[in-house]
Amino acid sequence: MHPALTELPSSSGNRSWFHGVTRYQWVVLFVAWLGWVFDAMDATIYAIVLHPALHELLDHSDGAPTAERIGWYGGIIFSIFLIGWAIGGITFGILADRFGRTKVLMATIIIYAVFTGAAALSQDWWHLAIYRFLTALGIGGEWAAGAAIVAETWPEEKRAKAAGILQSAWAVGFFLAAGFNLVFKDTYGWRGLFLIGILPAFVALLVRWWVKEPDRWTHAHAQRVIPLSAIFEGELRRATLVGSALAFVAVFGLWGSTNWAPTLVHELPEFQGADSATLTKSVSYAIMALNAGAIFGYLGFGPLADRFGRRAVFAFMCVGSLIMLPVTYLVPSHYAGVLMLLPILGFFNNGIFSGFPIYLPELYPTRLRATGAGFCFNAGRILASISPFMTGWLVTALGSFGRAASTVALIYLLGLVILWFAPETKGRPLRD
Repeated sequence: MHPALTELPSSSGNRSWFHGVTRYQWVVLFVAWLGWVFDAMDATIYAIVLHPALHELLDHSDGAPTAERIGWYGGIIFSIFLIGWAIGGITFGILADRFGRTKVLMATIIIYAVFTGAAALSQDWWHLAIYRFLTALGIGGEWAAGAAIVAETWPEEKRAKAAGILQSAWAVGFFLAAGFNLVFKDTYGWRGLFLIGILPAFVALLVRWWVKEPDRWTHAHAQRVIPLSAIFEGELRRATLVGSALAFVAVFGLWGSTNWAPTLVHELPEFQGADSATLTKSVSYAIMALNAGAIFGYLGFGPLADRFGRRAVFAFMCVGSLIMLPVTYLVPSHYAGVLMLLPILGFFNNGIFSGFPIYLPELYPTRLRATGAGFCFNAGRILASISPFMTGWLVTALGSFGRAASTVALIYLLGLVILWFAPETKGRPLRD
């Protein structure tokens, strides 16, 4: 790592919000952001190729690959993926507090890249489920380490905006996955898309070369190691329960609804009997539309949270998601209508996630920051792992992905209740 990166401030206008941010702080944010970009890309590839992949893989099982069977087995794999994501997030969050943010960041990036590529070798649906579980271990761990290192490196008053930039990487990852789908899927098929997922392994080299352990962690690490049970002691118990419950609501709503958007496109009447090229383009454009709105949600959460508080913006996102999910999935009967509504849905349903790298690290002291943030975000994932499975069941029970996803939207009412008990962290410095 070059010392100049640590010492020199970035040249900017005297009154810009990033005035005083050092070049090294930008480097840390960029590397963590890039890791999260590919994190999102690898997570999204499955949602995009779900229909064609399971259509092929279920041919090896008894029965035809009908929409109901694809919904059923796709939901099972989604749920297994979320369980792996949660286990990885909790486990690697603990390891990041004990052994360092950068070591864990490198390891998790390599894990999710390698096993995304390995998914191309699947010969049956349960092969794919195993590879997605192993991929998810790395994806969950990367978030915990990346959020902690950005929070501990950036200035207190600019932390929320930095976290918003970090979360915007998720939308960029969606765009990348959709772009690769447009360019490569018709030529190389769904297996080729999984192979592209190996590319993020090179980001680990950037972490090794450019990023050092935050001073906050180095100083805290010299003290006594605190066990996981500490996040349930005293005032931290409330923070842990609230943080986990909020993550549960957000993950349940996202993975039970918007991540089925590619499959929803496949099921639109105008695409029945459409050729593979048409479906590929239509799914890709839908993903891009959703995440065009998501980018504004990710980047907007931080400034709104600095002005109105964390709780108020979480509530705003919950109300917007509660309204937009049934509107998006039930009102339009044509592809054009879906494309118009998806950006608005993405702003709320995806944008809410920008709050977690802001809010969760603020709830814990340095020695427990990655452990606590990783536990909350991923305990929520464990609880929400039933959501894709439930959506698959609701598809069978209600007869459409639209009705199923709209039913899932009711979870945001629970989010509004939880926020009554959430501590407000606006303006509060990180605890050492």
